Amino acid sequence: MRVIFSGGGTGGHIYPIMALIERLKEEGICQDDEILFVGTKKGLESKIVPAAGVNFKTIDIQGFDRKHLLNNVKTIHLFLKATKRAKEILADFQPDVVLGTGGYVSGAIVYEASKMKIPTMIHESNSVVGVANKFLGHYVDKICYTFDDAAKEFSEKKKLVKTGNPRSQQVLSLNAKPVDLAGDLGLNPQIPTVLVFGGSRGALAINRVMLKSLMELKKKPYQVIWATGTYYYDAIEKKLADVDYGDSIKVVPYIANMPGLLPEMTCVVSRSGATSLAEFTALGVPVILIPSPNVTHNHQMKNAMDLEKAGAALVIAEDDLNENTFVSSIDHLLLDQSYAEKMRQASKALGVPDASDQVIKVMKEIAKKN
Repeated sequence: MRVIFSGGGTGGHIYPIMALIERLKEEGICQDDEILFVGTKKGLESKIVPAAGVNFKTIDIQGFDRKHLLNNVKTIHLFLKATKRAKEILADFQPDVVLGTGGYVSGAIVYEASKMKIPTMIHESNSVVGVANKFLGHYVDKICYTFDDAAKEFSEKKKLVKTGNPRSQQVLSLNAKPVDLAGDLGLNPQIPTVLVFGGSRGALAINRVMLKSLMELKKKPYQVIWATGTYYYDAIEKKLADVDYGDSIKVVPYIANMPGLLPEMTCVVSRSGATSLAEFTALGVPVILIPSPNVTHNHQMKNAMDLEKAGAALVIAEDDLNENTFVSSIDHLLLDQSYAEKMRQASKALGVPDASDQVIKVMKEIAKKN
């Protein structure tokens, strides 16, 4: 089966595709030369995809600027050029299926594929549907989704298929080597442990509240792993040079083996991007979510609230984040084992262990109709 994938800008658009590509190759459904990822030169995909050895082509496109309307003259010009480029890519590659996950680049390639009568589908990983996917929902053959609230935003109900996020299955199938808390981090594996992190680069708000909470956390009967993010690590290390925060708090720039560490955690404090939530629910990890307010349509808050409603998370809005709300939420989970276990079970119930296989099943179904 020949497949074109497209998604751009954020990890939430890219990682589900990378999980699908891995699974398609594992199952012998696609060879390397039968897979093409179409993205942009400037997006995160331009680094991640080629580094993984996946065939990659680019389309030059940008989103509409609501503040500076004159900039949209260029946007319209780029879109027209993008559709022409998309037609060329499609005619050259001759895909059996085209799948988009969001971002303006996927809008161009998936739309043109639908016009050319090539089987098309989209995958929405967030609770709030992005502009590109909302537009494409009218044209594609199938709409795969993760959160029930996303399904409500599509009018074409017959196209909807709940599959979960492919990253869930990828995390479960990684067979990651468990992190040795004692050997790798000098911590006691018998003591409850919380991981606090804000992504690979880090989150300023989470780092600030951690700095303010260190002396209080130092007194607790649990341990803390604080992954500051690579962007903030050096500055934080300087600030902590003369601070005695004890042996129960470990400060690191990032976690290289996240799938190996998460099962060892009593709970995690994190942002609420779609990829992270797929990992947490796949492994059944209790979480305290601090959604980033700096995302389109506040979708991280919506993602987080969906988990909280299911009993799988505690949510702290960034405006409400302070030392008291932060430490008391961690206390609630780490000092009440029965509460943590209920959350673990609720989280596990949301995970979809065969999400990639479910999406691939839909891909095969629509490819047969071509």
